[in-house]
Amino acid sequence: MTVTLGPLVADAEDPRAAARFWAAALGEPAQRALVSFRAQTRAKVVKNRVHLDVHVSAIEPLLELGAVILADFLPERVTLADVEGNEFCAFLDPDADDGPPARAFAVCTDSDRPEELAAWWAGQVGAEVRNGPDGTPRWLYGCAGWEDLIWKFVRVHDDRVAPNRWQWSVRTDGGVLVDPQGNEFCVRPPED
Repeated sequence: MTVTLGPLVADAEDPRAAARFWAAALGEPAQRALVSFRAQTRAKVVKNRVHLDVHVSAIEPLLELGAVILADFLPERVTLADVEGNEFCAFLDPDADDGPPARAFAVCTDSDRPEELAAWWAGQVGAEVRNGPDGTPRWLYGCAGWEDLIWKFVRVHDDRVAPNRWQWSVRTDGGVLVDPQGNEFCVRPPED
């Protein structure tokens, strides 16, 4: 059985402010399709284990919306935080179109064993596993529901100390609510 990925569901102290930021950054239609916000049940205590990668022609429009720079890896990318402190990576693309300031191209998920997690999720969402830049098979292409996004599994060596603030959602008629590495996700009924 293949499941279909849906929008990310993100905890926020102020869901409306977070949605306004991302609607301005991505354009409202893209924001609505990609991420929704709900009131948090606990404060953010560590960096998010799930985040977006976006293409931008310049960083300044995101800073004007309230983003802050966390780390600078120019000329390739900058790690930013949104108005709620949620990390995301902005990759510079001088050929980006004249639309909204950012275009999401990937969802990143931290893992201490990214190859295993990528293989498991590839089987669930019918994706093709390809190598990341380090030559290991941990990037998914053609995920059901996220056909235009790359799902990157990023190698980290930190312990999971809190539930994910950003979760992906899936459309399925049942199944697990946690993957083999403890990532929670939201299950939505299949669309008719």
